[in-house]
Amino acid sequence: MEAKDEWAGRAKRFMKAELKRHDVTYDELARRLTEMGIEETEGSITVKINRGAFPTWFFLASMRAIGCPAVRVDDV
Repeated sequence: MEAKDEWAGRAKRFMKAELKRHDVTYDELARRLTEMGIEETEGSITVKINRGAFPTWFFLASMRAIGCPAVRVDDV
């Protein structure tokens, strides 16, 4: 496995775990991001997360939207 693919997989698993931990669905995440002024749909979020190669702004905005107070790099 290529190193980039490994990190994309880690990012994807981390994002999914945080969504589950905070009991937030993709649809709910889309709603919360839209309230923050970031137009996303459930479908666009599904694609980004399943691909695992989402932009940093999406990751940070998503963490804020779901109420994740901090991200430890060692946890990713």
